[in-house]
Amino acid sequence: MLVNRAFALLNRILPAEEASAHCDIPCGIYDPHLMQLAALTCVRMNQLINDLAPPASMEKADRDKYMHALVRYTDVKEEHAELVKREVRIIWGDFFKADNSPPGIAEQVDMILKLASKSRQNVDMDAAQQLLAETNSFAEAFWKAKGVETKRQPSNQAAGGEYVVPAN
Repeated sequence: MLVNRAFALLNRILPAEEASAHCDIPCGIYDPHLMQLAALTCVRMNQLINDLAPPASMEKADRDKYMHALVRYTDVKEEHAELVKREVRIIWGDFFKADNSPPGIAEQVDMILKLASKSRQNVDMDAAQQLLAETNSFAEAFWKAKGVETKRQPSNQAAGGEYVVPAN
């Protein structure tokens, strides 16, 4: 009680000053690669779900094998769609500022967030492909804002697709 009163008095005499920073840790390290990889994973999980054969029989072992695969693919798809959302929010909120934001970036971020939600909610290959395309477009805008030329290259992953990477 006495300690609480002492701190309350101290706070009235010497109130804390508000601090602000560019981001949680203003390190300046941003890269859209993780969101591109997560979007590609959404594409791949849709492929695996679509290719998943129904159980050969209604025997417990067959049903369990099917259900286990379906749940795992769905969980990974949802986790990676959420990762896309997290990464786009970080780059948009912490990296893009008034002096380096390309026109239409807010609308593009909104589109990515909505496509990621759609990818989470459904088994929807079209939404996953659109999500990958939008994350690649966002990556191009990001690198352009940093003055870095880009190129598109094959992902070399089972899902196919491509990534946007720095040209050099």
